[in-house]
Amino acid sequence: MNLYHDLEKWDKEYVWHPFTQMKAYRESKPLIIDRGEGSYLFDVEGKRYLDGYASLWVNVHGHNDKELNKALHEQVEKIAHSTLLGSANVPSILLAKKLAEITPGHLSKVFYSDTGAASVEIALKIAYQYWKNIDSEKYSQKNKFISLNEAYHGDTVGAVSVGGIDLFHRIFEPLLFERIPMPSPYTYRMTEYGDAEAVKKYCLDELEKLLKERADEVAGLIIEPLVQGAAGMITQPFGFLKEVEKLCRKYHVLLICDEVAVGWGRTGSLFACEQEDVVPDIMCVGKGITGGYMPLAATITHDQIFNAFLGEPDEHKTFYHGHTYTGNQLVCAVALKNIELIEKRELIKDIAKKSKHLEEKLNILYELPVVGDIRQRGLMVGIEIVKDRTSKETFTTKENIVPDIIQTARQNGLIIRELGPVITMMPILSMTETELDQMVEIVYRSIQTVTTSLSLPR
Repeated sequence: MNLYHDLEKWDKEYVWHPFTQMKAYRESKPLIIDRGEGSYLFDVEGKRYLDGYASLWVNVHGHNDKELNKALHEQVEKIAHSTLLGSANVPSILLAKKLAEITPGHLSKVFYSDTGAASVEIALKIAYQYWKNIDSEKYSQKNKFISLNEAYHGDTVGAVSVGGIDLFHRIFEPLLFERIPMPSPYTYRMTEYGDAEAVKKYCLDELEKLLKERADEVAGLIIEPLVQGAAGMITQPFGFLKEVEKLCRKYHVLLICDEVAVGWGRTGSLFACEQEDVVPDIMCVGKGITGGYMPLAATITHDQIFNAFLGEPDEHKTFYHGHTYTGNQLVCAVALKNIELIEKRELIKDIAKKSKHLEEKLNILYELPVVGDIRQRGLMVGIEIVKDRTSKETFTTKENIVPDIIQTARQNGLIIRELGPVITMMPILSMTETELDQMVEIVYRSIQTVTTSLSLPR
C-alpha cells in the first residue's frame, strides 16, 4: 500500500471533517495536505495548489514563514504552557499591551480564548453580566441580543444563538436563546427598496424601530463590520456601520464588533471598523491574529465594562469563564511576531495597493453570464453565481454547479470554497499581484469549463 492510499483509508475511517457532508466526502478522493510554502500548499503526492482561501481565512504572511517559525521555536525552548488562572506569563502580557495599543479608541482590556466562536461567546456573556453587575434590578430585562439576518458568529451554542443563517442554525433552534433579528443590507437582492443608499436607510430605520420598542430588553448588538463573511461576502453600504454605532449609543445598547474574519488587514485596514471611525464596546478578534499558525482569539473591551466586574468576593461580580489554555505562551508569542511583521512589512499599505489591482482584474468575470454579482472589500471577495442575471435565480443544490466549479479550480491548482451560490476568494494577505492574477484566471477558466455547455440567458 502506498502512503496516499493508507492516509486516505485512515482519514475516511477516523476523521470527522467540519462543515462537510461525510457521505459525499467518503465517496471522493480527498485532498491531503503535506506542507506549505509561501502562497502555496502541497499535497502528499507533491501537487502544488495556490491557497486561495488562506487556509480558512487565517494566513497572513504565507506558509512556513521563517520569522514566525523562529518565534515559535524560541518560545517552546522556554515554556510551552502555564495557566493564566490566578497567575500571568510574559507573552500574554506583552500581547495584551500591544492589542491595547493597536485596537481602536479606548479598548484596553483583553480576555483570551482559542477560537473566534469562543471570543463571541465571551463577548455575549460579558455584555449580559455587565448590566447585571451594574444594577441587576434596573436592568433585569436586558438579556437579549440584536444581530443581522444572515449573521454568522461561530458554532458554540451562544454564537449560534446570535446567528441568522438558516441552513447552519435551524437544527439547533430548541437549544438557543432568543435573538432579535434586524435586516441585513444585501443590496444585490434588495433592489425593491432602491439603490444601496435606500437599502441602507431601510435597514437602519428598521433597527431604530426595534430599539425604540425593545432597547430595555437588549444587552447588546453584534455585527460583522463591513462584510458578512459566511453569508456570502455581503458588503455593507458605506456609512452603515457608523449609523449602527450611533443608534447603539442613542439607545444605550452595547456594540459588539465581530472582527474575527474581517480583522488583521483583510478588508484593507488593520481592523474593519476603523474605516468608519467606529469604536465598539467589545471587539472580538481571531483567525489572522497568529498569522495562520495557531488557534488564538481575544475579546477586548474598555475600562467602563471591565470596572463593572470589580468587587468584593461576596458580591460575586467575577467573570466566571476561561479554558485550560487561555493565554498560552506559544500562541501569544507567535501572535506578537505576526503583529510585528505586519508593521515591519507595511502589509496594510500593500493590501490597499493589491486590492485595487484585484478589483480591476475581477471585472473580467462579468464576461461570464453566470456571474451575477462581485463583492469585494480589500482581499475579501464573493462571486455570486446565478442561472439568470435578470431574475437572479440561483442553481439548485442538485445541479451542483458551484461545487463543480470549486472542484475544477482545485484540479487546476487553486483551493477556494463556496458559500451556497457564492464562490469565495480569500487569498493569503501576502500574495503577490501575479499570484492574485493567477487566482482570478483559474476561477475564470473553471466557471467557463463548468458552464459553457449550459443553455443560459445572457
